[in-house]
Order: sequence, then structure tokens, then C-alpha cells
Amino acid sequence: MKLLSAIKNNIPNAITCCNLLFGAMAVIVSFKPFETSLWGLQGYELAFVFIALAALADFLDGLVARLIHAVSPLGKELDSLSDCVSFGLAPAMILYNVMQAAGCQQWMCLMSLLIPVFGALRLARFNIDTNQTTTFTGLPIPANAIFWIGFVSFYANHHRIVSEWVVLALIVLLSWLMVCNLRMFSLKLHGFSLKESYRQYVLIVASILFVALGGIPGLACVIAFYVLASVILKEKE
Repeated sequence: MKLLSAIKNNIPNAITCCNLLFGAMAVIVSFKPFETSLWGLQGYELAFVFIALAALADFLDGLVARLIHAVSPLGKELDSLSDCVSFGLAPAMILYNVMQAAGCQQWMCLMSLLIPVFGALRLARFNIDTNQTTTFTGLPIPANAIFWIGFVSFYANHHRIVSEWVVLALIVLLSWLMVCNLRMFSLKLHGFSLKESYRQYVLIVASILFVALGGIPGLACVIAFYVLASVILKEKE
């Protein structure tokens, strides 16, 4: 009986570990960004797939934990550690390797490491802040990953027309956004009521339009819209 209980309680943690595993896989394949690999995808594109799988695992671990009543402090800490790899380190390594392949100066490539550093600070602050339930303080780290997937998808094919100083400015900006005091609305729906979740519905519609018109690079526009909407539609808990 104790064995079954232990297995049940660790199912969400096993899913969280899959999040971490996929993030680590994204890091590995990012080091050959323009080499064709599985399914005809280039390395950086396959890394996007692994981050997407990590995001799916990140969603499922919490859902499963709630369904089987296996929420625990260990799961919360493990989730943050996994998120730091999958949504902080992995996008940083994709950006680092694409910048390096594009001929950027080495010190500028290394600036991408600010992303996981500030991502870790963001997660640590989230874990000790009891006020981030229906709103967030600073850009959530999964949103950071979504931005970089969109931007790198564009930059990998158009790096000749994008100044490396623009990339550096974006690195600094996104890193700052993760730890700033800007109140940002939650990405989760609060029921299906339009009145209660109109911000989320607006973001969903905008996301569909941006991706339909711009493809994967449109994801960067989605996060830019999310930040702008949070500034305009300020709310206090």
C-alpha cells in the first residue's frame, strides 16, 4: 500500500523530470543549429520541438498533481529547476549557437547567458512570493522562451539584416523584464467567463493572428503584445 502511494505521489515528479530531460535535449541539439537532423529539421528547429515538449510536460505535471492530489513542496522546487533549464538555459543556448554561426562577436554571444541567470532569479522570487496567483510580477519564464523561439526563428534566416546590437538590446530587455516589478496578467483562463478572462481571450486572438500572419516568428510578437497589454491593462490583486 505504501509502495502504491509512493508511486502515485511521484507521478507528477516523473512528468516534471521529462520537462527537464526535454530541455537538456534542446541544449544538446542547439550546438549544431544549421545541421539537418531528425524529420529534416535543422538543429535549432529541433531544439524548438524539444522546448515545446518541455512546455507540454510543464503543463501536465501540475494538472496531474491536482487530479490525483499529489501536490508537494518537492514538486514545486523540482518544477522550478526544470523550468530554469527548459525555458532559461535552452533558449539561451539556441540563441548563443545561432549568433555564433551568424558570425557575431564572441562576447556578444556570451551575453545570451544573462537569460538563464535572470530566469533563475525570476523563478526564485516566484517561489517565495505569495502574491503571484492571478497576476505575475515580471515576465514569466515560459513567455521568455516563447519570445526567443519566435525571434531566433526569424534571426536564423535574416541575421544579415539584423544588427547584433539589436540582439544584445533584446537580451538585456528580456532579462530585465523577468525581474522587474511590472504586474502582468496570468496566462491561464479564470473560467470561461468573458468578463473574468477578457485579457486572456484578447491574447489568444492576438496569438492566432500573429502566428497565422508571421508563422513561428510571430511568437515573438505575441510576447511583445502581452507585455504591452500588461502595461496598458494594469491590474492589482
